[in-house]
Amino acid sequence: MVSVIPDYTIFIQIVTFLVLIYILNILLYKPVLSIIERRKKQLEELENEIKLFNDSVEKRVAEYEEKLKQAKAGASDLKKEIINEGTDQAKKIVDAVRNEIPLLTQEFQQKMNKEIQAARKILDSQSRKISLEIAEKVLGRLVQ
Repeated sequence: MVSVIPDYTIFIQIVTFLVLIYILNILLYKPVLSIIERRKKQLEELENEIKLFNDSVEKRVAEYEEKLKQAKAGASDLKKEIINEGTDQAKKIVDAVRNEIPLLTQEFQQKMNKEIQAARKILDSQSRKISLEIAEKVLGRLVQ
């Protein structure tokens, strides 16, 4: 039979282990936890800064878009105004030309009448000569 003798070294090992845990807690675990906590706080601060920066960027983008929208609206209004001015000027020019057309046609008609009268005078004088020449050639003698 085997008899078990109680060994007290296990209690010493347990105590040693507990002392080691206590020392490691003080020397290693708490400093690591404090470093982790500091980094966590830094990350939170950085996240807050990023959030503030993003909000600022979004605000500026919104302002930029609003200014761009206003500029486009202003440009559109200016474009419409310029188109309307051009249309008005074109109407004025067309009306002025329409008013000038009767005067130009009247002047042209007067010139045409003068040229027709001058041509008739020339044709009258030449037609008498030509008719006399034709009659003389047909008759074979001088006609007066």
